[in-house]
Amino acid sequence: MGKIRVGTAGWSYKDWQGVFYPPGFERRKQHPLEILSRCFSVVEINTSFYGHIKPELVKLWLRRLAPVNPDFVFTAKLHRSFTHSPLAVMEPTSAATIKPSEEDERLAREGLDALAASGKLAALLMQFPVSFKNTSLNREYLETLLRQFIEYPCVLEVRHSSWNNPETLKSFTQNNVAFCNIDQPLIGRSLSATEHVTAPLAYVRLHGRNYDHWFEAEKPQDRYNYLYSEAELRGWKDKIERMAHKAEVTYVIANNHFEAKSGVNALQLNHMLTGQRQKAPASLFKRYPELNAIADPLPDEASAPDLPLLA
Repeated sequence: MGKIRVGTAGWSYKDWQGVFYPPGFERRKQHPLEILSRCFSVVEINTSFYGHIKPELVKLWLRRLAPVNPDFVFTAKLHRSFTHSPLAVMEPTSAATIKPSEEDERLAREGLDALAASGKLAALLMQFPVSFKNTSLNREYLETLLRQFIEYPCVLEVRHSSWNNPETLKSFTQNNVAFCNIDQPLIGRSLSATEHVTAPLAYVRLHGRNYDHWFEAEKPQDRYNYLYSEAELRGWKDKIERMAHKAEVTYVIANNHFEAKSGVNALQLNHMLTGQRQKAPASLFKRYPELNAIADPLPDEASAPDLPLLA
């Protein structure tokens, strides 16, 4: 079985304060990655979808992580200019509506290269919305995009079920790109849970199953307000283990981030996969006492010089 790395999508959310991070954490001089990396071995950079990664921040992150968890790695979302229509709320995303600029590519590469040069960029995630369907024009766009970023290990997340067919999987394999297996509410022709392995790395993203708020959330965070049950996680445990027998490394990212539910489920899933008790911030046990069955508090959450809360 190949290596399995489990982590969260992002690490800096206001609703994690006092939940994943201790009360008053914003006044302390410790970077959140120093706590997160003691619990997990990977994190998916979330903010790179909204704004390009700054190389100077990469250097700071790496310097802080080195003494805490030198084995820790990042995956990163590609900026939305390459994957979403600028008017995605009003019009469907397709190759005809995606409009990245040369400046977008330059800025995207600056941050990605800073991570890649350090050996810490595990994967580049190209995340498309459910409106991006399997058409000849969109397939051509994907081939062009993959060539554009060919130097990075790429993962494609396509959420429409039209992509789930043998021809697509063959194309992904030929292009050495990983198919992103996702868990999401099944509405309309949304992609159902899969366990495809089309490259040396396999990838899983758990978005939650908040059917009521998936497309009509009053607040953006409502979509990700979902805590997986043990039974739901065990279904994914079996899929992940089967994928790990085909891949060199499998990345599992929990994106149900509201009030650190992603952290809870990532810890539970890692326990299921390894059989080992986990380490978690003491504050997390207060909100989610069920963690006592599978985890122990981090021994010390000592302070260190401050860094911006970003990702």
